[in-house]
Amino acid sequence: MVDTLGYRNRIGILVPSTNTTCQPESELLRPRGVTNHVGRVSVRERPLSSEQAFLEHVQAMREGLGAGIDQLMTCQPEHLIMGVALEAFWGGVAQADALQAELASRAGVGVSMGSTATTAALARFGARHIAVLTPHQPRGDAEVQRYFEEAGFTVRRLIGLKCKTPTLIAHTTEAEVVAALRALDGPDVEALVQVGTNLPAVDLCALAERWFGKPVLAINAVTYWDALRRLGIEDRIYGHGSVLERF
Repeated sequence: MVDTLGYRNRIGILVPSTNTTCQPESELLRPRGVTNHVGRVSVRERPLSSEQAFLEHVQAMREGLGAGIDQLMTCQPEHLIMGVALEAFWGGVAQADALQAELASRAGVGVSMGSTATTAALARFGARHIAVLTPHQPRGDAEVQRYFEEAGFTVRRLIGLKCKTPTLIAHTTEAEVVAALRALDGPDVEALVQVGTNLPAVDLCALAERWFGKPVLAINAVTYWDALRRLGIEDRIYGHGSVLERF
């Protein structure tokens, strides 16, 4: 017996409960015969402007990952996307790798995360000098920069949008994203990277690749690409970023 709609594969996607972007952007990327199934880690909507509030928010996400996976796995997905972006970068490369292994062990299936998926995509493009866009506060930006630098990349520029609350990340306008991408680009940058799974940017990043003539990697697109390829699904998905079209 096979799942009638997900006859090729079922992908579980774990996101913070405040996230309204990762699910619809992932639906844009879904090949026929692959289905997406979203679970949520419960976090509060609150201001993140203080260091204490920001760290409490991160801790709440961390503590909710296990229970979120357990609930999500009851629909028997064959792969898991960890759509909690900050946790994917927090603590640098060693801690991210340990988290990925821990989540895979708990889920009993393979796991894709934004950090390791992005480094895999950058390696395919041969890009080492990057610029990064985040929705985060400065502490989150520091963790993202630390991860990429430990992974062997030079971060030429980083813009953090300092979104005031978790849900307000999804209210970032197209004009704000475009302005930030233009400010980040330059001849010293081989690729641009957008992190933050609640920041709506997949299709804007795909357009920006045409403007800049280089990879502009949106975290939700790159993580979904990583999941498909880990499942052995080689379909080329067009219109949502060159990584899905080329590799």
